[in-house]
Amino acid sequence: MQAVVDFPTNEIFTQEEIREKKLNLSFEVASYEGATVLRCKGRIVFRDEALALSAKVADLLPTSRQVVIDLADVEMIDSAGLGELVVAFMSGQITSVPVKLASPNRLVRKILEITNLNSVFEVHERVRDAVMSPRTSSVANAQSFGASL
Repeated sequence: MQAVVDFPTNEIFTQEEIREKKLNLSFEVASYEGATVLRCKGRIVFRDEALALSAKVADLLPTSRQVVIDLADVEMIDSAGLGELVVAFMSGQITSVPVKLASPNRLVRKILEITNLNSVFEVHERVRDAVMSPRTSSVANAQSFGASL
């Protein structure tokens, strides 16, 4: 007898579906000095929250010059959340829209360091620093990330 595992692959949520779900992650979108700032609050963890982040970033990329993901209020991030950050980064590279991280707390910063993702992403102490940093370093990070695959 063969066991069947039922979990959807490549599921993408619409904004209405995200609102309907009881997520442990919420978003605020703001514009700052021409950049789109996505403030995340809660947990970026397996399944719905991680997918919601990916859907939100995908929604913002077509109308943004750069996206800064503000992690100041993120309590927890797991491997699925990290994976979706990488998807966001790669999507930004494909669309020529830099995706940067800002204000990670001590735990999130440590996870980025342990996984070496701090060498892939531009990680800044403040949103303002991320917005004002030159765009060229994201391209260099993408090239080194692609080389390590």
